[in-house]
Amino acid sequence: MPAIRITRVVFPVVVLALFCSATLAQDAAAPAAPAVKHRVAVMNFDYGTVRTTVAQIFGTDQDVGKGISDLLVEKLVQDGKYSVIERNALDKILKEQNFSNSDRADSSTAAKIGKILGVDCIIIGSITQFGRDDKHTNVGGGGYGLGKFGLGGVGKSESKAVVAVSARMINTTTAEILVAVTGKGESTRGSTSLLGAGGGWSGGGGGGLDMGSSNFANTILGEAVRKAVDDTGAQLDANSDKVPTIKIEVSGVVADVSGATLILNVGKLAGVKVGDKLSVSRPVRVVKDPTTGKVIKSVVDKIGEATVTEVDNDSATATFSGAGAAKVGDVVKN
Repeated sequence: MPAIRITRVVFPVVVLALFCSATLAQDAAAPAAPAVKHRVAVMNFDYGTVRTTVAQIFGTDQDVGKGISDLLVEKLVQDGKYSVIERNALDKILKEQNFSNSDRADSSTAAKIGKILGVDCIIIGSITQFGRDDKHTNVGGGGYGLGKFGLGGVGKSESKAVVAVSARMINTTTAEILVAVTGKGESTRGSTSLLGAGGGWSGGGGGGLDMGSSNFANTILGEAVRKAVDDTGAQLDANSDKVPTIKIEVSGVVADVSGATLILNVGKLAGVKVGDKLSVSRPVRVVKDPTTGKVIKSVVDKIGEATVTEVDNDSATATFSGAGAAKVGDVVKN
């Protein structure tokens, strides 16, 4: 009997210990909750400092600032530290705001654009070095005599491409520079030119250079560009904790109603995302200052909620839920 009693006591304890160990192991293996990604936009980099050099290299002006910006967007998206806004949304705002190339590196203008886009910060920058740093050394020159004549100099040619990029992350609320980094890339080969053995280029004129193509990437200049972009991107990734999260205020109206499906007059450009839940309310009266006639308050009744299911640049589709029915003109806010 004593042995039986011991067995009855020990067995539950062992089971409990095994259960706790399994639970702890599962908790340890459980993945951590994903960190919230900051929303950023990348402007075309300014290349005015190296424009003359660029024209000499390619035989015509090429917008290497846009090319490096595109490569940086690709790098940041692949790294996954940031949520990068689509290029077409940025281009639309730039066009609407009559943004010129001369404003590419201006902090205050960039902050204004970033605020319209609803991003946490905007990345601007400039290309400070873009080209070659060639060396030619002579080896020999009389080290070993052949009669009264020296061996003579043996020439060794080495081509070196160097690219340097300066990037800054701008607070879209204050235009403050949050982060400033400089990325640099170099590539060296013997007896070759920046753009290949032939030294020519068929990348197209008038800003038609595709810096992401293998045709360019395989040149020593292309290799230097990629290294400079990777260096810049890695430094921006390392400083992601310095970017504040800006709450996006969404405010629009119901533009169309079909049963429980609503079309809203706000979309991606206003910061709306699929899955957002927006409050739907209806103005019932306005309160005016009796002395000036100025509207000082709008009184509204909340009638329901709209969950966004689709979104494009200027509109969003949402599913409505509420006690009554939504109408055109109802106000939507987050």
